[in-house]
Amino acid sequence: MNYFLTDEQETFQQMAYEFAQGKIAPVAAEYDVKGEFPWPLVKEMARMDFFRLWIPEEYEGFDGGITEMSLVTEEFSRACGGIALALAGTALGTFPILIAGSEEQKKKYLPELASGEALAAFCLTEPEAGSDAGAIQTTAKADGDYYILNGTKHFITNGGVAKYYTVIATTDPSKGSRGASAFIVEEGTEGLVFGKKEDKMGIRASATCEVVFQDCKIPKENLLSREGQGFIIAMKTLDRSRPGVAAQALGIAQGAFDHAVRYSRERKQFGQSISSFQAIQVMLADMATQIEASRALIYATAKMVDAGIKDYGKESAMCKLFAGDMAMKVTTDAVQIFGGYGYMRDYPIEKYMRDAKITQIYEGTNQIQRNVIAAKVIRESAMHKK
Repeated sequence: MNYFLTDEQETFQQMAYEFAQGKIAPVAAEYDVKGEFPWPLVKEMARMDFFRLWIPEEYEGFDGGITEMSLVTEEFSRACGGIALALAGTALGTFPILIAGSEEQKKKYLPELASGEALAAFCLTEPEAGSDAGAIQTTAKADGDYYILNGTKHFITNGGVAKYYTVIATTDPSKGSRGASAFIVEEGTEGLVFGKKEDKMGIRASATCEVVFQDCKIPKENLLSREGQGFIIAMKTLDRSRPGVAAQALGIAQGAFDHAVRYSRERKQFGQSISSFQAIQVMLADMATQIEASRALIYATAKMVDAGIKDYGKESAMCKLFAGDMAMKVTTDAVQIFGGYGYMRDYPIEKYMRDAKITQIYEGTNQIQRNVIAAKVIRESAMHKK
């Protein structure tokens, strides 16, 4: 379908496709097996200015938005969903600064993030606060010109490799979610400790670990916005980032589909290609339709965000939900088309299935997305909105 991308967006998309197929795809299996963070590829991404896409021009970016970020994330994920996260995870960690940072904070941090010299991570999830983000227990207590952070964040994408961490912590526990605040914590800060590196089922080339704060002392000027705004900043961040997760799911599904179509033409049974069998054709037709429907929803939502429309939480949740479920179904069907070979690590397809699963889980499980969507639909109905 023609999504009427600008010439510049099409250029970024083509660059991302060529980089993904030429640089990422050949080493995706190796990084998956080793579970290593792909520093050489990240440095190459920086050299090609991919990290500048969503940064405003005044902070040395390309003044793009969620559309550009989604296009590149999709193409990278088509080759490897884990390697793509080095870029997408940095975007996630950068969004709180873009949303709520002061001019001084933006000037200090954004140029370095735009250059790719520094990566970012977003620290919200805790052992007892996953879907219930309002239950965070990490605290930040004012102490003179500083805040003292204590607590543990886990399952943090880019944990241990990022230079800057945007952290949600409680400054007033008595106020619940209204007592949460957002902070920027820099690598090397005393009391910032990294816990165990997670051994994951999929996206194994992405760094995921615990981030622990032990009397971590940060300057008061590292507070984003003002005290009590942390939960709002976190929710705005997730609304903005979910199209990126959806784009990751879309890319994973497209990559699996590409392999499945090629294999169906090459694999012979009963003297003919299995692509000639109606059962396989029905599967391929459904997969192609589901992928294109997801792409339409994601691109439309990304354009909503970039257009400055204030309320896009429902649409953001919809595209993450739809694309995540789609990716799991498409990759499962792709493994089925490969048959027994699809179950073997000698072939690339089982990795896509493992990588797809996380897109139904992180940045709000798909069950939570349904709650978000339903709440908004019911509220709109009560207000008699069309």
